[in-house]
Amino acid sequence: MTTEIPPFERTADRTPSGEESFSLCFTSTPRGARRARRLASHRLDAWGFPYASEVNDTVTLVVAELAANAVTHGRVPGRGVRLALALSAARDLVRVEVTDTREDRPPADAPRLPLAPEAETGRGLWLVSQLASRVCVVPRTDGGPGKTVRAELRL
Repeated sequence: MTTEIPPFERTADRTPSGEESFSLCFTSTPRGARRARRLASHRLDAWGFPYASEVNDTVTLVVAELAANAVTHGRVPGRGVRLALALSAARDLVRVEVTDTREDRPPADAPRLPLAPEAETGRGLWLVSQLASRVCVVPRTDGGPGKTVRAELRL
């Protein structure tokens, strides 16, 4: 699919260092999280990582988990969530950042599998921690309330 659904705000740039970046704001709803996941997959395809490739599938899964967590646990009614992707100039690292507007519910420092194997929730951050080279939570840098969950994936 080559058509992108326009989000509220979208930017795609190449920095002076050669890093390619993409960001968009989406609503803090399941529909918004789904849009973030789909547009991340489109962007990866545009960057040369085709659909159904290991890189596209892995990064898209990380985006899906972080976006779902943001709209489930970081939701503040009426405020959106931001997704930012960056591809290093050497094309060997993808950075995923999902920013929400809720400060009072930081994710656990050491994600773990749920104790009950049949549990339907609780695996998202553990999965992200297994797929990413580095995961961290940092305060928002744009002056607003909230936090950013950042995952870096070595390719």
